[in-house]
Amino acid sequence: MGRGIAHELGLAGATVYVTGRSVAGATTEGRLETIESTAELVTGAGGKGIALACDHGDDSQVIALFEKLPDLDLLVNNVWGGYENYDHTTFSDPFWNQPMERFERMFRTGPRAHFVAARLAAPGMIARKRGLIVNIAAGDHGRFLGNVPYDLAKSMCSRMAFGMATNLRPHNVAAVCVLPGFTRTERVTDAFSGSPPPNTETPRFTGRVVAALAADANIMQYSGRVQAAASWAKVYGIADIDGRAHEPFVLPPEYPAPPDRF
Repeated sequence: MGRGIAHELGLAGATVYVTGRSVAGATTEGRLETIESTAELVTGAGGKGIALACDHGDDSQVIALFEKLPDLDLLVNNVWGGYENYDHTTFSDPFWNQPMERFERMFRTGPRAHFVAARLAAPGMIARKRGLIVNIAAGDHGRFLGNVPYDLAKSMCSRMAFGMATNLRPHNVAAVCVLPGFTRTERVTDAFSGSPPPNTETPRFTGRVVAALAADANIMQYSGRVQAAASWAKVYGIADIDGRAHEPFVLPPEYPAPPDRF
């Protein structure tokens, strides 16, 4: 997802700082994708891509990263290590059978990482009275996502955007959340032996949404909003790179909705 977002920001002419652990010669779980190749993708698209290695699960590395960065106009919180060591046979197990290591990894490399990065990016945005923080999460109107640690991590990222927007509004800085649908990332494509379902979104679809949000001079009117990538796309008149218009992602009925009141 991050590669698709970075690519579309490059097409918009942005300077993009691409961060993560996957560097040439030492990638996550042996994947082919690296921060260097993503930065090259940005530059090739017409922007300027700069790769900076950082483990966003390590606060000291994130602090050191932000000491290198200029004040940002846009922060995209897309980091997520929750699928490492993914085991589809146990992923939907009841919470009492979920390993604590899975919970801790999802929290550390999801909402906690988002919070740490936003906390470091916000002061510069506040000082200049402009900026946008975008959290990338998952969800369907609060429906249970089938795994308690996963559901909690993604719900926290969504709720965080709303809370940050409330704090940031007096400073003319916006925060929103984008919920991609079923997306044909590299991992998903591999899982389907190279032929993912035809109704899947491309990573660049979410990238186009993020680029449109970043370019919106009136973004404050949407600050605090949490909605599907396809719903954001309707706001901005965006189609996927193959011309398809998507509908918001909807979970099947066996994923229950929350009660009206808690």
